[in-house]
Amino acid sequence: MKQKFTISILVLLIAGVAIIATLAGITSSGGTGPFWHDTVRGETIVIYGQGIYQHMSAEVAPQGIAHDYVTLFLGVPLLLVSLFFARGGSLVSRFILAGTLLYFLLTYLFYLVMCTYNIMFLPYVVVLSASFFALSLTLLSFNKKRLPASFHPNTPVKSAGAFLVLTAFAIALLWLSVVVTPLLNGTIIPSQVEHYTTLVVQGLDLSLFLPLGTVVGVLLIRQKKMGYLLAPVYFVFLSVLMTALTAKVYAMYMLGHSVVPVVYIIPAINLLTLCFTVLLLSKVGAQQQAIKSPQTRFSGRAHALSA
Repeated sequence: MKQKFTISILVLLIAGVAIIATLAGITSSGGTGPFWHDTVRGETIVIYGQGIYQHMSAEVAPQGIAHDYVTLFLGVPLLLVSLFFARGGSLVSRFILAGTLLYFLLTYLFYLVMCTYNIMFLPYVVVLSASFFALSLTLLSFNKKRLPASFHPNTPVKSAGAFLVLTAFAIALLWLSVVVTPLLNGTIIPSQVEHYTTLVVQGLDLSLFLPLGTVVGVLLIRQKKMGYLLAPVYFVFLSVLMTALTAKVYAMYMLGHSVVPVVYIIPAINLLTLCFTVLLLSKVGAQQQAIKSPQTRFSGRAHALSA
């Protein structure tokens, strides 16, 4: 893996700062507790009122805490373990490392632009910046010309690519239903905006991450080199992200909020994504192993004859 030292330093920085940020989100206390707040739009909402997320709404803050749990107990260990094996030359681990870095990039991009200002502002900046550069260097370390040969010929590229396209389409429809419905009934602003400036998650998904998933899916279906590079990365990213979203849905359910229809959609996508991720990564290196095996046997016979 090229730039091994630089990537390692960045990943260790991400892990260390993320541990601090997530623990702050999970364990912080203080504040006045929940209270009502009148927004500039004339609506009244409940503010969480506790910990570093105390100025966020009572509906969004618990989702942030649930996300912190997934980042701390899944994201950070996955980041460190994949780095360890990627340094040893594992191609699968390098895919996992890149996908996990993309998860950290998206997570702390959302935290930086959506979380109301708190003491973790600079840690969010550090993790976002380090994730961007570590991800860029990791992606550049792949030899794109050799990647297609690293996958077994029976890799289900078309079905995996189609799944990415359909998933992006389904989530886009879900978010558009939030945005378009108020436009049609004349209220203009969705209730989900609450006291925030805009729909940050929906906006970034619709403009960046869902189009990215669609493009990656199409590239994989067409069996392009960039498809073989980006698809495993995106599947790892989506697996961790969907796990975080499933945790958010569960947190909202435990608090008595309405979670229909996402209570069915998100866990289903999460399960299917995990299945495709395992399937894709299990095909990495299989073709190379199949090619090397006859050579190994031939070399062994030649050595025996020469002896």
